[in-house]
Amino acid sequence: MTAVAPSLRLRLESQLRFAKHRRKADAAVLLAMTDEDDPRILLSKRAGNLNQHAGEVSLPGGKRDLSDTSNIAVALREAWEETALDPFSVRLVGELPTQTARSGLSVKPIVGVIPADSVLVAHPGEIEKLFFVRLSYLLNENPVPYRVAMKAGTFVVPSFQVEGEVVWGLTGRILVDLVRYGLGKKIDWPMF
Repeated sequence: MTAVAPSLRLRLESQLRFAKHRRKADAAVLLAMTDEDDPRILLSKRAGNLNQHAGEVSLPGGKRDLSDTSNIAVALREAWEETALDPFSVRLVGELPTQTARSGLSVKPIVGVIPADSVLVAHPGEIEKLFFVRLSYLLNENPVPYRVAMKAGTFVVPSFQVEGEVVWGLTGRILVDLVRYGLGKKIDWPMF
């Protein structure tokens, strides 16, 4: 009898956990993946009129409010505000290592599973469009170097081409961590 390979979602879920001692981050993002064997990961293109990160691809998320009790609360609240994702429909499965954004903020990625048929609506003041990337694409595609010029110098970050958009920076690094920690893919990439 031939063994059946587990779905990518199940493989990922079996590897991810929440830390026992959680530290509050300055911000959090929700890495929302659909409840499918080869899940789709929700991405958004930020509105072009925003003061920060205009037109960039991101994961739903943002800064901590005073009323937020945890990183999970931040990620779920922001996802609801930006995409109308019902927070009660998200099955939380774990977290990825905290990242540092260009601004210096600490950002905690929270991973959750959402129904494949979730009805999502982009907040018109914040989000230009919502789209998805397949987990299998991230697993099988190597990130491409993307050069970013900043005050401190030029940095190279991982990037992916998805639906005509370049996914780079913090979002690119989080997606690399997803396949690195969640699926065990060896990806050598300089730390930012």
